[in-house]
Amino acid sequence: MWQETDHQLYRKFTFANFSEAFAFMTRVALIAESANHHPTWQNTYNKVEIWLTTHDSGHRVTDKDRQVAKAIDQLTV
Repeated sequence: MWQETDHQLYRKFTFANFSEAFAFMTRVALIAESANHHPTWQNTYNKVEIWLTTHDSGHRVTDKDRQVAKAIDQLTV
């Protein structure tokens, strides 16, 4: 579940291992590039944390962030 805090959408994903986490990040990268909206993220072993905010809108959460978050969610269904 995405949480909106400090003008960002945040979500932590946990996978079985590093390979699954990295594969997920690769799929997220394709979504981000397609949307021209790139996340701030962190990966440690099987965990991926993602923060979304729209920098050119004053670092606020916009519909663009929500659309990318929704697309990312579809990867885990």
